[in-house]
Amino acid sequence: MPIEVLDNETTDQRLQQLTQALSSGMFVHVRSMLHDMAASDIAFILESSPPRARQVLWQLIDQAHTGEILDELSEELKDQFISQMSPERVAKAAENMDTDDLAYILRSLPDSVFNQVLQSMRSQDRARVEQALSYPEDTAGSLMNTDTVTLRPDVNVDVILRYLRIRGELPEATDTLYVVDKHDSLLGGVAIADLLTCDPNASVRDIMNQDLEGIPVGMHDSEVAQLFERHDWVSAPVVDEKTNKLLGRITIDDVVDVIREDAEHSMMGMAGMDDETDTFGPVLKSTFRRSLWLTINLFAALLAASVSNMFEGTIEQFATIAVLMTIVPSMGGVAGNQTLALVIRGIALGQIGQSNSRWLVGKELAIGFLNGLLWSILVFAAVWLWKGDVALGALIGGAMLINMTVAGFAGATIPLLLKKFNVDPALAGGMVLTTVTDVIGLFAFLGLATLYLLH
Repeated sequence: MPIEVLDNETTDQRLQQLTQALSSGMFVHVRSMLHDMAASDIAFILESSPPRARQVLWQLIDQAHTGEILDELSEELKDQFISQMSPERVAKAAENMDTDDLAYILRSLPDSVFNQVLQSMRSQDRARVEQALSYPEDTAGSLMNTDTVTLRPDVNVDVILRYLRIRGELPEATDTLYVVDKHDSLLGGVAIADLLTCDPNASVRDIMNQDLEGIPVGMHDSEVAQLFERHDWVSAPVVDEKTNKLLGRITIDDVVDVIREDAEHSMMGMAGMDDETDTFGPVLKSTFRRSLWLTINLFAALLAASVSNMFEGTIEQFATIAVLMTIVPSMGGVAGNQTLALVIRGIALGQIGQSNSRWLVGKELAIGFLNGLLWSILVFAAVWLWKGDVALGALIGGAMLINMTVAGFAGATIPLLLKKFNVDPALAGGMVLTTVTDVIGLFAFLGLATLYLLH
């Protein structure tokens, strides 16, 4: 398939052309356009099309490139198309797919279809996918490919170069060849650059990097991504934790996918949505998904409203309170979300653990108090000048100090507690924090006002 480099403007223009051609019934022209596009661009266009148009486009795609396109699709859309494919077509698409992508696809199939697809595969493909499926999802084992090139330490460099010329092709993103012993235990690695520039009479042992360490096969994929980001790796070997046996390798393209998915997960989670939500998905399905989270949020809002209801008499006697009472929860919410975002990012990057979490909570508590003190003085002055009421300014200032201090503490502790109980902080943290700041803010303001009226 010809590879084209398309910028955003060109891709958008191509999408418009395809849409117009489809609406005009020019299916042969559409098929020709799709044939000349790269798999990644076809996947982008499928994800950017409404359901009816994408179904037609999928039928017009050259089946020989189905596997490449499936590799590039989001999980939800990938699952949708696979569910429409026959086991034989899935098996055919699997022939040119990377092991990790193939394992993901098979995991998403019903058991009956899964077994049919396995039976339809060639024995070599079946063996490699069965090995990949033996590792849990979201681990180094599920990310790795088995297309490694290995060397023995006592072989001459000139022999290796002649072998590579005869081989004629290296796996994608190969920057290092791995050195193993007769039991396939990892001994080190030889960079391609070193292999090409060293003395041809040297042995592999003389030029290999003996400090090369493998990634444990059970390591979580987020930790793998952190290692790649920290060390600027292009690829890395994956080994068995106990025997140090070389099992495969992870390449940067798969790690970029992990980093992107984690970022999307955090961004969408803040809004209570799944990171694989289809932008152009069906209306009813999208409505149902969002309604679940909105229902939870409604109960949180009712809890905050119940606090206002407890102080109904105070609000009736002090009408100005009704105008100002939203300021305190709002400021607390903003301050708390700043801390929440900082801590969630730290957790995602692996920077926060048991050794420093207590110090971090203390720091954010102090920041919350100092911010609360600063803004309580400013809001006191503003209300005093605006309403000419010193008591009302003191009330709202005191409530601001309390709520912003609590917000700093809650913003730091909520994600840590959620993480401890295996609940995703990005998904639930924002809602919990909003509830806390609303309830505490209203309770502090109206409670102080009630005490003032009693005296």
